[in-house]
Amino acid sequence: MDTHETPLFELPEPQPDTTVFPFGQGLAEAVDGGFVAADWAEALAPVEGKLVSLARELEARRASGERILPAPPNILRAFSRPLAEARVLVMGQDPYPTPGHSMGLSFSALPQVRPLPRSLKNIYLELHEDTGLPIPAHGDLSAWANQGVMLLNRVLTVAAGAAGSHRRLGWESVTDAAMAALAARGGPLVAILWGKDAQALAPALGSIPIIASAHPSPLSARHGFFGSRPFTRANALLVQAGGAPIDWALPLVVPRG
Repeated sequence: MDTHETPLFELPEPQPDTTVFPFGQGLAEAVDGGFVAADWAEALAPVEGKLVSLARELEARRASGERILPAPPNILRAFSRPLAEARVLVMGQDPYPTPGHSMGLSFSALPQVRPLPRSLKNIYLELHEDTGLPIPAHGDLSAWANQGVMLLNRVLTVAAGAAGSHRRLGWESVTDAAMAALAARGGPLVAILWGKDAQALAPALGSIPIIASAHPSPLSARHGFFGSRPFTRANALLVQAGGAPIDWALPLVVPRG
């Protein structure tokens, strides 16, 4: 999901991918397809042209042989739940670069991924220490997203095997617009910013309360992430603002089918 995560195994032979990028014709198409919530489409309208041009750029890269992650239907997954429901923002950097891992939500992995990405393992360790909740056997954080935890990466695509490869492609203007919309909407809302890259975005969030610590990467987790208690702190801030806390419990096993 970020530059701290390198591919965990040799890349498999790419399969031809002709899936349409669901934002290639604009946000109305993405809303109609269920890829973007209507209020998010309204908030992202100022960068609709950028999304269309990004789709063209990604299509050109794919035509030249680059493998784009995550799968096109998942690229805007962080915007599939309504803006009005957002209660916690967790900022990541970019998708996991290992094929089959990224699924459009920051730090989250597809249910079948084994072993879990190392940053996610550390998040689970802190979750257990902070809340006492058991550690699930999978990396799917959809249960958090369904409660209004917006798991947003700064950059929404990556080339397989090349972490950070789509930085400065143009996604930053899209996520800038998203953060501006969250700041304008206001609370109850809490931002969790792990690492210096995420924390550099703090000014864009206005008066939204921020929980900041080191990144959960193995390179930095022991330098301020472990022991930071982001989950209980976020809930305390939500309740203080008159909101409902997040149930951070995840299904221990994702049901098949």
